Amino acid sequence: MERKALRRALRLLLVSASLAAPLAPAARAGERVPVTIYTAIENEQIAWIDAALRRAVPEAEPVWVRGSTGVITDRLLAERDRPQADLAFGIAASSLTLLKRAGLLDAYRPAGADALRSFFQDPSAPYSWTGMDAYLGAICFNGGLAAARGLLTPQLWRELLAPGLNGQIAMPDPNRSGTGFLLVAGWLQSMGEAPAWAFMDALDRNVSAYLLSGSAPCRAAARGEAVAGLSFDMRAAAEKAAGAPIEIIVPVDGVGWEQEAVAILASARQPEIARRIVDWAASREANEIYARSFAVVAYPDVSTPNALYPAHAEARMIRNDIAWEAANRARILAEWTRRYGAKVRPE
Repeated sequence: MERKALRRALRLLLVSASLAAPLAPAARAGERVPVTIYTAIENEQIAWIDAALRRAVPEAEPVWVRGSTGVITDRLLAERDRPQADLAFGIAASSLTLLKRAGLLDAYRPAGADALRSFFQDPSAPYSWTGMDAYLGAICFNGGLAAARGLLTPQLWRELLAPGLNGQIAMPDPNRSGTGFLLVAGWLQSMGEAPAWAFMDALDRNVSAYLLSGSAPCRAAARGEAVAGLSFDMRAAAEKAAGAPIEIIVPVDGVGWEQEAVAILASARQPEIARRIVDWAASREANEIYARSFAVVAYPDVSTPNALYPAHAEARMIRNDIAWEAANRARILAEWTRRYGAKVRPE
C-alpha cells in the first residue's frame, strides 16, 4: 500500500508540474499565446499599438496591464520573486535602467536597433532596453487667467517663483508620475543639487497641489483651476489642439526629459515571442504609431508634430544622465517626499 501511495503521489506531482509549465507557442497551431505586458502608455496608444502588434506578431495575445510609471516600476520591483509580466513596454528608460541594475531585464538587442537615433539605444552592456519616444517638461500656461492677475508669461523656470503665482501652480507627484520625476531630475542636473532644492523650496510655496499623473496639471490649467500646470510637451499640444486656452512654454534655460522604452523581463515565460515583439517595437512601422502621440521618436525622419508644437522644444532638452537618474531615484524621491509630500493630492 505504501508503494502504491508513493507511485500515486509521484504521478500527481508530474501532472502538477506539467500544468504549471508555460504552453509552448507552437503547441496548438493558430492559437495565440498570452503575453503579459506592463505599460505606462496612454489608453488610446494601447489601442493603436495593440492592433498593429497583433498583425505583426500573430501568435501573440497581448495582455496589457497599465499604470503610471512610478507604480509600474515599484510593482516590478515588488514582484521580483514572483514575476507576473513578460515585457515592459513604454516604461521610462531611467526605470528600466534601475530594473536592469536589479537583474530583472533580459539582454536583447532587437533587429534594426542600429537604425535608431543613438540616444534611444541602451548605452551600457549588456544591451537590455530600446527607446521608443521621448517626452519633455513643459508649462501649460493659462494666459487669460494670468492676464487677469497681471502676470507675465514665464520664459525661465525661476519666473514661476513670482508672488502673483502663489497657489496657482499644479505639478505632478514624482513618486507616481514619470513626468514629475523628469522635472525634478532635470532641475537637479541642470541647476546643481543645492540650487535645485532651493528652487523647489521656493516653487512649493506657489504650488497648490501635487497631482498623480503628468497630464493632470495641464488639464487643470486648461480648465482654469491653475494658471500654470507643469506637464509634458505632447499633453500640452493635445490640450491646445482641443481648444484649451493655454500657451505651451518650454523654458529657455533647459528642460528635463525622459524616453519611453521597451524591454524583455528576465522572467519572461514566452521569450521568443517577446523578442519578436521587441523587434517590431523598434521598427519604422511602430515608430510611425508612436509619432501620432510624440514629436520626438527613435526612428529618424518619422515624426511630424502638429503646427501647435513648439519648434524649438527638442533643442532645449538638457543633457540627461539616465544612469545617474536610476542610481539616485530612491534618494531623490525620499528627499522630495520629505520636503513636499504633504501637498500630494490623494486619488
